[in-house]
Amino acid sequence: MDHTGRGWNGEDLDLVAYLGRISYEGDLAPTVRTLRALQWAHAEAIPFENLEAALGHPVPLDLGTLQDKMVRGERGGYCYEHTLLFAAVLERLGFGVTGLAARVRMGSDKLRAATHALLLVEVPGDEGWWICDVGFGEGVTEPIELVHGAESARNGRRFRLERLTAQEWVLRSARGVPADDDWLDLHAFTLDPHYSADYVVINHYISTHPNSPFVGRPVARRPDAEVLYGLTGTALTARRADGTVEERLLEPAEVPKALDEVFGIRLGPADTAALIARLT
Repeated sequence: MDHTGRGWNGEDLDLVAYLGRISYEGDLAPTVRTLRALQWAHAEAIPFENLEAALGHPVPLDLGTLQDKMVRGERGGYCYEHTLLFAAVLERLGFGVTGLAARVRMGSDKLRAATHALLLVEVPGDEGWWICDVGFGEGVTEPIELVHGAESARNGRRFRLERLTAQEWVLRSARGVPADDDWLDLHAFTLDPHYSADYVVINHYISTHPNSPFVGRPVARRPDAEVLYGLTGTALTARRADGTVEERLLEPAEVPKALDEVFGIRLGPADTAALIARLT
């Protein structure tokens, strides 16, 4: 156990169970190729969701709870949960891992608090530094090298890193096809290190404050090879790489079934009833 509070408890990770959860049987050497493969498998297998906060439950961030929920259970999590779990995986495999925090923009110029968690990953052997953003929920399924103008373009989804100042970077996503000059700012971050203790404090606000976007309504996201599926409240969406969006409004009683069939999220009877009541 890391008693300094600066590590990610990779030694306590059940690596076999995690690899089974994401259906990964590839190489585990700490290389860029492994990093890419792991992030895609993680994103496809473990959905983004905020149901604990939406239902008024605590959101613990200790690795044991994260594994019980996201690895052994049929559940996902939001940015702090994904980020801390993936950090433990990467640390266990020999990558260098630094936690970061970002200010969400989603196209707005409004200054928001730094409430999003992501990772800066050092790949051994002079393979560089990479941004891994497994918990944003917008289909960022590949690491992006920390280089001005670097892009990821898997399955038609394009993301770009740009350096704004000596200290600040921004992650952008393309909106539709063609998208050479049509980019949406997702979030901005600096390289100041953040640790598990920092995420615990920010997580408390995000999971409990009435002004948090994750309190009071369910949010879920899951990418596949062609579509980014989303649920916000009772609105179920399918967003394609060309920018087209299909949307269907569900009845409250239909939401738990959609969570199961579309996102692979299975709730127990008590939480199912509570979610339907919250949406009614």
